[in-house]
Amino acid sequence: MANLTAAEQRVEKVLRDHNSTAQIVQLDELAHTAQQAADALGVDVAQIVKSLIFKGAESGKAYLLLVSGANRVHEKRAGRQIGEKLARADASFVKTQTGFTIGGVSPLGATGDVSIYIDETLLTLDAIWAAAGHPRSVFPTTAQELIAITGATSINVT
Repeated sequence: MANLTAAEQRVEKVLRDHNSTAQIVQLDELAHTAQQAADALGVDVAQIVKSLIFKGAESGKAYLLLVSGANRVHEKRAGRQIGEKLARADASFVKTQTGFTIGGVSPLGATGDVSIYIDETLLTLDAIWAAAGHPRSVFPTTAQELIAITGATSINVT
């Protein structure tokens, strides 16, 4: 695909390296929120994967939670399942740990060491859409494919 940013190219490389048939789709408008992405794609907001970065309160480690667009993260419950209290991450931490800017954080292609967890709600959906490194770009996938590529652990985030 022409005109991919460096971040989108990282995502594309991971997809190809894992023999995924998914293609990056560039939306006509930026989709900074799950609802904007759902509206642009004509799908239910639950099918949009929000890639949320949290910081371990004690360790400072980066945690990427892949969450259904219909859900809000219950930070205490998610932290208990992960094994560490979660703190909110600022834009600088997100960029440093993932190489992505907030709004375009992808489950694939992080440049740092990030532990990945996936919302068990996503496992109930046939088709989901994840960010591809830029607020304008997404790719179709399944929860099973994301787990296979990222090694994500399924948890209850709500």
